[in-house]
Amino acid sequence: MFQDVLLETGAQISDNGIVQTFGNDEEALKAADSGCAVIEMSHFGRLRVTGDDRLRFLHNQSTADFLPLKDGEGCDTVFVTNTARTIDLATAWAMNTAVILLVSPETRHDLIKLLNKYIFFSDKVEVDDITEKTSYFSIVGPQSDNVMRQLKLESLIDKPYGTHVHYTANGAPVTVGVGSGLCTKGYSFLVSTAAAGPVWTSILKCGALPMGSSAWERLRILQGRPVPGKELTDEFNVLEAGLWRTISQTKGCYIGQETVARLITYNGVKQHLHGVKLTGAVEPGTILTTRDGVKAGKLTSCTREAPYFGLCYIRKQCGGPGLEIKIGDGSVTGILVQVPGLARELSSGSRTVT
Repeated sequence: MFQDVLLETGAQISDNGIVQTFGNDEEALKAADSGCAVIEMSHFGRLRVTGDDRLRFLHNQSTADFLPLKDGEGCDTVFVTNTARTIDLATAWAMNTAVILLVSPETRHDLIKLLNKYIFFSDKVEVDDITEKTSYFSIVGPQSDNVMRQLKLESLIDKPYGTHVHYTANGAPVTVGVGSGLCTKGYSFLVSTAAAGPVWTSILKCGALPMGSSAWERLRILQGRPVPGKELTDEFNVLEAGLWRTISQTKGCYIGQETVARLITYNGVKQHLHGVKLTGAVEPGTILTTRDGVKAGKLTSCTREAPYFGLCYIRKQCGGPGLEIKIGDGSVTGILVQVPGLARELSSGSRTVT
């Protein structure tokens, strides 16, 4: 079993099956920064959307343009409410007969219900949960290409984000795609349960260091990747969350499209998600103020280890990177900084909203 392989490599696994750590969080984070780390992410959801209308259906349900996608291509997309409030940031891989959605663990079941709600009688679409039938992990770091070469997967190097290929390991199917869900160079592996152990072991033999969910949480905060329940909630819209790169401005109607269009047209974004360097650890949800005592926003995430870093929503009128803020009672302070995962403009290069 794959879990046995993970335990042999030092995994500490929670009661609900999540790999918390391999006892090497600091080393794994350094590998993601200067080498290569492999992150066990099988607790994330994998949904398989099939049927002749699958691309049109997903095109209408989320922010990305699905209609041009061909077999072997992919993209990131955001599922939003009718008022463009954020539900989840997902990665989509278009295949010959299906689209695979890689989604957050918190939204896996809710997204299945949501998608099924919008499947009408005449729609040729089915949504299946393949999470329990598969494993999922990603490699990140500047040395990821070297690992791919050793795995004989160099054909993916320098290909566009979301490009993916299929191969077999021990006679079982494996899909490998460009991108790790972070801004760091990386690749993702969707693996059948039969192949998970051998593929994981092969990646480790290529020099990648294993990483668990606690180090991934620190990494995603540093990178600025928003997640459900923290940065992605019904309090914030997709533009405020800095996910402009996932939005097509040329596609037709989709859920939340009218709100997004109005926000862009009338420069209606009132707050932005930022990174913040902190002088100490702070509880998410803490109110932030300027040095003059003006309410500026709210902290949504914070690392638990020094150097402390967080993500926060800040009212646009209060300022941006370089702004000094007070957290809560002021015993902890911070300064806003840019992070790689957040954007302020549409991916097509249209005007910037500041």
